[in-house]
Amino acid sequence: MDTNRVEPTVITTLIHSELPRLTASLRKVAEQVLADPAALAHTSAADLGRRTGTSQATVTRFCQAIGLDSYQALLLELAKEQGQSTGEQFTQGRPLGPDIGPDDTLDQLIDVIAHADLKALRATVERLDRDALERAAQALAKARRIDVYGVGASGMLARELEARLFGIGCQARGWTEVHAAKTSASLLTPADVAIALSHSGSTREALGPLRLAAERGATTLAITSDPRSPAAQAAAIHLTSTSGETSFRYGGFGARHSVLLIIDCLYARVAQLSYDRATASIALTAHIREEHAAPRGRRRG
Repeated sequence: MDTNRVEPTVITTLIHSELPRLTASLRKVAEQVLADPAALAHTSAADLGRRTGTSQATVTRFCQAIGLDSYQALLLELAKEQGQSTGEQFTQGRPLGPDIGPDDTLDQLIDVIAHADLKALRATVERLDRDALERAAQALAKARRIDVYGVGASGMLARELEARLFGIGCQARGWTEVHAAKTSASLLTPADVAIALSHSGSTREALGPLRLAAERGATTLAITSDPRSPAAQAAAIHLTSTSGETSFRYGGFGARHSVLLIIDCLYARVAQLSYDRATASIALTAHIREEHAAPRGRRRG
């Protein structure tokens, strides 16, 4: 991460995203930071190490693990976040965090979820590699065939990406069953593109077909939350999502809106690059929506 480009309100979201990948000692530091970010303004790296039962060196390694150069850089980003969010981090008098309690009101629940998703979307925009997005869109616009691999929560997103690309004239297919995915991947050529969707980047059902597609010479793209994951390393192009986790929404479920934002950007850029084909495809299929719209009747009473 380039610390000069870190956007306020992003740093704690990034720490949440990195939690599953941290070692036990680094996770202790992360959890202490997230428990009371404001308190760190008066806490040295050595003090933080003592509080977490680790060491100053562990605190420094934690900062590096989340992409910062030093503990001072972490303090700076937390100060920016606290400064920007002072007026928006509370709902009905209590701090607005990712937890939903059994006695929270419906309004509180809505505030927590909306706040988490907005933070995740801002973090995704900040982390989005524009060059990688452009290379992916260029390859998709010219592709003979496009495979999209994903299972579980990512399987639904694979179908979403398939529908969007197919609707603008791309020969796209979403595969959510590993045997069918591997069969399709084995038949790809250098004229094709394969996309793996996986929050962790370690899902074998997405990783296996992606590697096969790479062996066949296809352009490969991975959309994951971890740029160090096996899928990210196996792909020629990688785009990073961010998870807006709350109670009941972890991992891929928390990251869904972030991935949809990336899919939206890809879809719109591919449509822009293949403008004539995209607009013609949309025009040719517009009648379908109208034909299947139910007639509006008069309200009774």
